[in-house]
Order: sequence, then C-alpha cells, then structure tokens
Amino acid sequence: MNESAALRIDYAPLAPDGLALSFAGRLDSQALGRVWDEILARAGQAGVRRVLADLSGVEALDGAGIALLLRLRLDKEAQGGGLELRGLPERYERLLGLFDASRLRQGEGQAKSQPGLVERAGLAGMRFLDDLRQMVAFVGECTLALGYALRHPRRVRWQDMLLTCERAGAESLPIILLIGFLMGLIMAFQSAMSLERFGAQIFVPNMLGLVMFRELGGLVTAILLAGRSGSSFAAEIGTMKVNEEVNALVTMGLDPVRFLVAPKVLAAVAMMPLMILFFNFASLVGGAVVMLSLEFPLATYTSRVFANLGMVDFLGGLFKGLIFSLLVAGVGCLRGLNTGAGAGAVGQSTTSAVVSGIILIAVADGIFAVSFYYLGI
Repeated sequence: MNESAALRIDYAPLAPDGLALSFAGRLDSQALGRVWDEILARAGQAGVRRVLADLSGVEALDGAGIALLLRLRLDKEAQGGGLELRGLPERYERLLGLFDASRLRQGEGQAKSQPGLVERAGLAGMRFLDDLRQMVAFVGECTLALGYALRHPRRVRWQDMLLTCERAGAESLPIILLIGFLMGLIMAFQSAMSLERFGAQIFVPNMLGLVMFRELGGLVTAILLAGRSGSSFAAEIGTMKVNEEVNALVTMGLDPVRFLVAPKVLAAVAMMPLMILFFNFASLVGGAVVMLSLEFPLATYTSRVFANLGMVDFLGGLFKGLIFSLLVAGVGCLRGLNTGAGAGAVGQSTTSAVVSGIILIAVADGIFAVSFYYLGI
C-alpha cells in the first residue's frame, strides 16, 4: 500500500495474470507526481497483463489522472492484455471519453522523422522571410506611432519616456565612461608603440580623434545600448506578453506599439547623442593619459585631436548613432512583442534582441561606410 498526502493506493495480485489497483482520495497532478513511476513499475512487472483499477474511492480526477489511466491502458494493450475500470463516477467517464486512445496509439507507433538538409534549409528560409516580414510591418507601425506622437505630443506617455531615459541613459553612464576610457587608452597605447619606430607618435591624437568621433563612438555606444537596454526592452515587453498584459491592452483598444514601444524608441533616440558624447570624451581622456605618460604636452594633444576633425565627421558620427539607436530600440521591442509561451520564452527574446540588434548595427554601419565614401563625406 502506498499513501501520499491526498491519495492512497492498494496493490493486490489478480489471478491468473493481473494486478488490482485500488485508488482512494485525489487522483490529480499534485498527488500523482510522487507515485507515478511506482504505479507504472508495478503494472509493468513481468507476468502482469491485465490491470483492474478500482476508482470508487476517487474524490477528484484531473488531466494527470486521465493521463495515468490512458498510459496504463496503452501499456497493457501493447502486452496483449487490457485495463478494466471499476467504480469510475459518470462525470469522469465522460471526461475520459474525450480522449481517443487509438489516436494516441497511432502517434506512439509513428517514428519521428528527422528533416533532411533541404527541408531544414527551407524551414530556415521560411523563418527568415517571416522574420523579415514582421520587421517590415513593425517599421511601418513604429513610423505611424512616432508620427502620431509628433502630431499629438500630449498623448505621449512622457513619464514612461523619462523613466526609460533614466534607465537607458543616466544609469548606463558609468559603463559607457569606463569602456570609452579603456578603448581610448588601449588604442592610443597600441598606436604609439607601433608608430614609435617611425618617430610618428605625434599623430596618435589625430588618429584617435578621427576614429572615435567618426566611427567607434557611435558604433560601440550602440552595441552597449543593445546589450543593456535592447535586452531590457525585450524582457519587459516579453514578460507583459507572457502575463497576457499586452493582450489586455489590445482588448481595451490600446495599440501596444503606440502605448509601449513609442516611449522607449523616443527615449533611446533622445539619449543616444549624449551617450556618444560622453563615450568620446572618456576615450580622449584615456588617450591623454597615454600621451602625457610619453611626455607630450596636454596642449599639443588637444590641438592635434581636433586638427583633422571636421564638423562633418562629428555630425556624421552622431547621425549614425541615432540610426543605430532606432534599430536597437525597435528590434528589442519587436522581440518582446513576439515572445512566445513558456518559461524560457522571455530569455529567448532577450537573447534574440541582443543578437539581432548587433547584426543590424553591423549591417547599417557597412551601408553608412559605403554611402559616405560615394558622397565624399
């Protein structure tokens, strides 16, 4: 006899080749979790072809109980025997009748075929096209939402936008300053060591200013935004999607893109130029530390930094950063809205948001490089 907190089971041999099971109490998921394997092991002993289940003492039966009875029936029928139910209340008989054991038996007999190379390639292509279609549709929805926000600024959720500005901008300032300082320090040091052989260390500030303001400032800041804020957007909206809060907004007639996405995109776009400026400033400080250690005067360093740096380079870097912020915030929110069901769905969305954001940044940066070259910028 096995007795859990809410379920009691009596086992008795049934001549000539059977086993009698007597259930009393609650035959549900909470009680069966502890005795599931034991019941199947007793019923699966050698010589046991028939099982008689006495359910007259069952007080409650849920899906787990139904699954146990179906499992016993399929196992015994596979051995040439069967399962006999006795004392099952009528309401539970109707519930059990909803399940077709023959279809379950057919499903078990069918081996799961592994897709071939061509099929996997086709499925991957279909997922890519579907993802591309969703992105195009999302860009259209975001454009409409941002246009609506510009025409009706009082309808924008400014408190949420300011809160996002604080989280995505002000709270990320320490890591931006640290990464910027280290990148400036490392690049200046490596360049100085390489140019020392040619006596050209004086050109290190020229290189550092041009590279940081024109290229790396916006690029690295956007990657930091994707890793820190893009994932946060996906996790926040994804959690709301799992908890059915997004569906509740739709039921109340609120557009999720306008209600949730627009404040986050506006906040990311507003904070990005400031983040780039702080990153560039920190990188110049790191470069100054190296040049001062090489006994170059600070005035010489600062004058050389801005000697070859034009306003076009400065504004071009900021413009690229704005586009990067749009991509990062948009794809982060899109991944959140596309979050599926299950405990791991939010984690998958955050990972996808970071990966997609970095890929989009790299692609956009390549397009900018080619475009700036042909435009003579």
